[in-house]
Amino acid sequence: MTNRAESEPPFLYPGYKSTVLRAPTQAPIALPKARSTQTGPQYGAAHATALDADLTKNGITAKHIAGGQPLGERIIVTGQVRDDRARPVAGALIELWQANAAGRYVHSSDAHDAPLDPNFFGAGKAVTDAHGHYCFLTIKPGAYPWGNHHNGWRPAHIHYSLFGASIASRLITQLYFPGDPLLQHDPIFHAVPAHARDRLVAQFSLDATAPGFALGYVFDIVLSGGQATPLASSYG
Repeated sequence: MTNRAESEPPFLYPGYKSTVLRAPTQAPIALPKARSTQTGPQYGAAHATALDADLTKNGITAKHIAGGQPLGERIIVTGQVRDDRARPVAGALIELWQANAAGRYVHSSDAHDAPLDPNFFGAGKAVTDAHGHYCFLTIKPGAYPWGNHHNGWRPAHIHYSLFGASIASRLITQLYFPGDPLLQHDPIFHAVPAHARDRLVAQFSLDATAPGFALGYVFDIVLSGGQATPLASSYG
C-alpha cells in the first residue's frame, strides 16, 4: 500500500532555492502526539461566514472604483475534502490566499510592479459541509515574477490551508490551473513527484460554471493515504 510520503516533495530541492536555506540538515525526530494537539483548539462553522467565501465581495473598500467590484475573471472553485478511505470530511476549515488578477498580493513584502486592486483583499475561508464540500467565489490570480531563477515566473495558483480537528492537523497546498504553460518551468510544482503532480491541478467543470457569470473549477482534496493531495510550500 502506498502512503502520503511517496507523494511529498523532498525537504531539499535545489531547483527551488529557498529550500537550500531552510531544509533540515538532520533527520526529523518523531514526537509522541499529546492529547491537546489532537483535540484542541478546534475550528469549524463558527470561524467562517458566507461572505468569507466570496472574495469578490469581502475585500471591497472603494465602491466608487470599478463599481465596487474587483477586476479580473470571476471563477468558482469547489470540491470535496476526503480521507484515505474516500469518506467525506465535514467541518474542516479551509483558508485560502492568492494574488490578484495582476499577479500581486496585498502584502507589504510584495514589491512586484503590478497594480493593487482596492476592491480585492485576496483571502477567504470556508467550512466543509456534512458531505465534505466547499465552495469559493474569487478572481483568477495572475502570474508574477519571482527571484528564484533567471526570468522565473510563478504560474497562477491559489494557496490552501486546511485545519482538521485541531491546529496540529493542518495541510498546506496549492491549486494550479489546467493548461498553464508556466507549470513546466515551475520548481515548486516539479518538486512534487511526477505521479502526484496532477493532484495539484484543478479541473475545469461546466457543471460548476455559473452561466454568464463565472467559470467553474473542481479541486478535490484527499488528506491522507496513497492518493493524498501533496503538500506544497506556502512560499512563492
